Amino acid sequence: MRSLALLIAALVGLAAMPASAREYKAGTLTITDPWSRATPKGASVGAGYLKIVNTGTTADRLVSGSSDVAGSFQVHEMAMEKGVAKMRQLKDGLEIKPGQTVELKPGGTHVMLVDLKKPLSKDDHFKATLVFEKAGMAEVEFDVLAIGATPSREPAGKQTHHH
Repeated sequence: MRSLALLIAALVGLAAMPASAREYKAGTLTITDPWSRATPKGASVGAGYLKIVNTGTTADRLVSGSSDVAGSFQVHEMAMEKGVAKMRQLKDGLEIKPGQTVELKPGGTHVMLVDLKKPLSKDDHFKATLVFEKAGMAEVEFDVLAIGATPSREPAGKQTHHH
């Protein structure tokens, strides 16, 4: 009987947990579920992914960021040009229009962590500061998933991203 009571208490506790892993605010922006993939030993770059929702009435822009795990933090986009995937830094940052949700994900727009100071390892976490043109700074924490991992909310077929 006692073990049944403990089981019920545990299940009630799990039901009370939030559905979203992490959520952060900066002005009218909501940043959710920052994540990254583990990197192989010797890798000098990593990538970060997240969602940004602008609930305000004016556009904002992710212009830069920083993290202790890397020498440089850049916003990049990946696009197909004449059948070839090309990656480039967004020098003016990433615009988030009013009412818009922007998802940074593998195969598209993402954060590049350049000059990694150590490999990113599965189940680790790292902090980063996102800098927005209007909303200012937001401190976030990225979850590091396995190499090649894709969160369950990610559509199938978008599971690889190589640099």
